[in-house]
Amino acid sequence: MRYLTGFGLGTGEERVAGHSGRFLVGADEVVVLADSRYTIQVRREAPGARVFEAYGDLAGRWEELVGSVGARRVGVESGFVSRALWDALAAAAPSVELVPVEGWVEVDRAVKEPSEVERIAAACAVADRSLAALLPEIRPGATEAEFALRLEWLIRTGGAEALAFDVACLSGPEAALPHGSPGDRSVLAGAVLLFDFGAQVEGYRSDMTRTLFVGEPSARDLEVYELVARSQRAAVTMLEDAVHGGGELPSGRSVDAVARAVIVDAGHGDQFGHGTGHGIGLATHEAPSLGKSAVGTPLPSPTVFSVEPGVYLEGETGVRIEDLVFLDAAAGRVELLTRFPRDVVVVGHEGVGA
Repeated sequence: MRYLTGFGLGTGEERVAGHSGRFLVGADEVVVLADSRYTIQVRREAPGARVFEAYGDLAGRWEELVGSVGARRVGVESGFVSRALWDALAAAAPSVELVPVEGWVEVDRAVKEPSEVERIAAACAVADRSLAALLPEIRPGATEAEFALRLEWLIRTGGAEALAFDVACLSGPEAALPHGSPGDRSVLAGAVLLFDFGAQVEGYRSDMTRTLFVGEPSARDLEVYELVARSQRAAVTMLEDAVHGGGELPSGRSVDAVARAVIVDAGHGDQFGHGTGHGIGLATHEAPSLGKSAVGTPLPSPTVFSVEPGVYLEGETGVRIEDLVFLDAAAGRVELLTRFPRDVVVVGHEGVGA
């Protein structure tokens, strides 16, 4: 909706917006549906669109709407329209054929324009600065929830309009949960402290993960960290070789295979269950995918995606390192938009913070 029209609902607002925000792209114009709650916003954010006031009865006005743009066939994003609404629209205008479509917008969004990359990079910069500002405050004894809240404050006051998603702060054995939530657990010396977070700037998002060490790292945790770092480097190196070599770009599946092989060879293949990466932009997770089930065609370009291998030892520890990569084959660029250091970072006592 925001990508094609400029109009955007807040996170979760689609649940109460009714038909507002639905839109129809015609041959000569874009029509955005909006009730009185959103008409002013649509005029501001989508000045090139025509506002069509449709309240609870879209089917009742469907014939008028499609007739106003001269439509005889309408492609409908079938993954986002219920069967009940589909049937109601088909019955309301029998002469207009509804054609199910999937993936059209997603494929287009995967290729990033310069303004989109600029906003993602700005969101990355906010996240980088926020974590750097938090480092001197990290001490054993405080809770995961306290550090998550403090990082959220730094993000929101450091240039972001919102969080990209809720901050994850997980310590010690809890870091083995790839999508765990911070709790009232105290952070202990000698344990890892994993942060997964992102900022949002002008609608575009960042996503990064850093696994820090609170006090002196254990040999086991250092070994796992270096393994994950090697896996990430292998993926980025593959991308660099492809771009600088001028050949065909790898697929997301092949990038995942290279990163995964490093971890499998070290005997931890079963502890790396998720994909190596995902696209990002107006949504935290979008195309392209870097995983076992990703498509086998070359990655799009220019695009932005995460590279985030991890190893998770249940009941013991977890390590993930995540950065956003800007890939532009035509310009010969493979650039890490996340600038926070990827080296071992030790925090938690006087004189130690990097």
